[in-house]
Amino acid sequence: MSVKWGVLGTANIARGCTIPGMQLANNCELYAIAGRNEAKVESYRSEFGFKKGYVGYNKLLSDPEVQAVYIPLPNNLHKEWVIKALKAGKHVLCEKPMALSSEDAKEMFAVAKENNVILMEAYAYLHSPYISSLKEEIKSGVIGDVDFIETAFYTQGYVDDIRIYKELGGGAVYDLGCYCTTMILSLIDSEPEYVMATAEFNDNGADMFTSALMKFRNGARAAFNVGMIFDPAQDGRRDRLYIHGSKGTIVSDVEYNQAGTLTYTVKTGDSEYQPSVEAGQNYMLEVEQLGRCIENGEIPHITEGFTVKNAEVLDTILSRIGY
Repeated sequence: MSVKWGVLGTANIARGCTIPGMQLANNCELYAIAGRNEAKVESYRSEFGFKKGYVGYNKLLSDPEVQAVYIPLPNNLHKEWVIKALKAGKHVLCEKPMALSSEDAKEMFAVAKENNVILMEAYAYLHSPYISSLKEEIKSGVIGDVDFIETAFYTQGYVDDIRIYKELGGGAVYDLGCYCTTMILSLIDSEPEYVMATAEFNDNGADMFTSALMKFRNGARAAFNVGMIFDPAQDGRRDRLYIHGSKGTIVSDVEYNQAGTLTYTVKTGDSEYQPSVEAGQNYMLEVEQLGRCIENGEIPHITEGFTVKNAEVLDTILSRIGY
């Protein structure tokens, strides 16, 4: 059995990442695509094989055949269209960051409960067996108790893009920092005690480079740097992850959201080894998982509690930098 999906928007992440993942998913039917531009809608419909194409988001939400909706709209439009989709009785997968505040996130989940449908935030990379493997390494105790995590995510400096406008929910924290905070919260099993942060802003009021330091109630610390800073002509990107424990370390240079044969290095005393993990396309994995939630009652991998906790951390960071 397959879930009939509608895609609410013709964003680049939909075309380049999520829709190809949907095509690979074994429980997904690409049923409908909606956008504001007729030519673009038809382009998506013919390219990916959607059965229906709608000019206008409300038309897709009015289609009784659509069971689940994926929302890749600009950040500032998420809340409006998530709530409309939930009230239309559709299950929703919404691109990260789903909400621009923890209060908005709570409101959105409340609407989901009122309408007896599922809402999940789209952090595709968290569905990867690579992340599961990192968690298992930590759980095994091989590096002891985690006391420090450092991660970073740098991309090109965008010239004309929705990610550089504050009014559209842009900036390095919302676009990149949410990856770092979710990684940290996934690997440190404790509540944040405090967060400090500083940032550099552009003329639009969006942060282009942000550094943050977090301390947790169990004594662990974490730090991250995010920035849209590289030469646009080079289309550069650099990610990293360093996990320090009382008995050893885990080091990874794998970029967020990768698939294929992925490795990380575990160092303990004089010992060093490098496990490899076979990871499928993460967007496929998240679509399949939400499909199982709809069909079989599986619990969403990205839970309400996790989304709200992460949104609260982002709230604090943005408050600290004066966003």
